[in-house]
Amino acid sequence: MTYEEWFLKQGELHANVMKKLTNKSKDEIIEYFKFENMVKNEPDFCPLYKDNKKCHDMEDLNCYLCACPNFRFKDEGFEKTADGKTLYSVCNINSRDGAQYIGEDYIHQNCSGCIVPHRAKYIKKNFNTNWFEVMKDVRS
Repeated sequence: MTYEEWFLKQGELHANVMKKLTNKSKDEIIEYFKFENMVKNEPDFCPLYKDNKKCHDMEDLNCYLCACPNFRFKDEGFEKTADGKTLYSVCNINSRDGAQYIGEDYIHQNCSGCIVPHRAKYIKKNFNTNWFEVMKDVRS
């Protein structure tokens, strides 16, 4: 699956959940997206939910921003490095908790150590009921 395919699919999954929450306040929506609630009520939202597994090892994981607005991707790659690897994704804020997956001919951003978009405070600051609007800058 390409980044673009994942991006469109995740936006659709988010929109389907939001259809159920049209009468809820911002705080109620954010509360609904807590990991424990999502595992129970939205088992198809994330493949990790079937194993009750978190993508980030943290308390109070919130899945509203399943992907980070600071993530940037380009399916055809941003550039080729001097050693011939293609850079496909990066962190726009260079999070100190981010890393890279480096393979034989590719480099991808590894966000597993970063929890920036999964805290309620960050979500409130960047909140929009339209996930695509929050994520509008991730495509480069």
